[in-house]
Amino acid sequence: MTNPDFGQTAHDYARHRGGFPPEFFDSLNEIAIDPKGARIVDLGTGTGTIARGFATRNGQVTGVDISDDLMREARRLDGEAGVTVEYVRASAEETGLATDGFDIVVAGQCWWWFDADAALAEATRLLRPGGALLLASWDWIPQPGNVVDLTERLIESHNPEWLRGGGNGLHPEFIVDLQRGGFEPVSQLTFPMDDLYTHASWRGRVRASAGIAATLPSAQVEAFDNELATMLKDRFPDDPLAIPHRVFAAVGRTPT
Repeated sequence: MTNPDFGQTAHDYARHRGGFPPEFFDSLNEIAIDPKGARIVDLGTGTGTIARGFATRNGQVTGVDISDDLMREARRLDGEAGVTVEYVRASAEETGLATDGFDIVVAGQCWWWFDADAALAEATRLLRPGGALLLASWDWIPQPGNVVDLTERLIESHNPEWLRGGGNGLHPEFIVDLQRGGFEPVSQLTFPMDDLYTHASWRGRVRASAGIAATLPSAQVEAFDNELATMLKDRFPDDPLAIPHRVFAAVGRTPT
């Protein structure tokens, strides 16, 4: 599947993809990540969920993305949250930001969309000696017959090119990439956690995924959404739903 255009679903993305939970940020001290006063670059920032999380914890954050539509929503959400983030339209592989100018580079729920070798080289350039590259994910978890499992099957029926289903929320490739890029030592953290969604918000969350509104034309998105609404009503009448997720993060540092 070609890279999706999440700008096509910016409204749903901003409204229904809340991003990493507070528990993610609270746990980062376990892997020696402290945003307070740190100069941080958030690659693939999207609607700024990680950037905002770090900014509320007194980080000095620059968000980088190729979508003006997503960053427009990010600025709106920043205003509602009362935080300030600088946004730059650029790719993760060529940000145009200052060499050795940052303490932390982070990529959350997006590393798989980048050219890993080029993004590793750019992160190395951006970071000061001893700076940290943090790769993180916040994945829904399919289990046989659960709402995620049946939702993924429905996505596949409407978009056979979507191949991101069936995950377990673990990303050993993050560790491999960090080590290959010379980021040592590598530390990791992971934990499961349920996230509550109403039927309406789950539909919005799924519409804003790579397999639906970011790649399909509007008529197909509508057909999918109608079928998902029926499936939820018939098979999962509880509202809200507890959707299983997993946080996974790996971090390595540049040589001092």
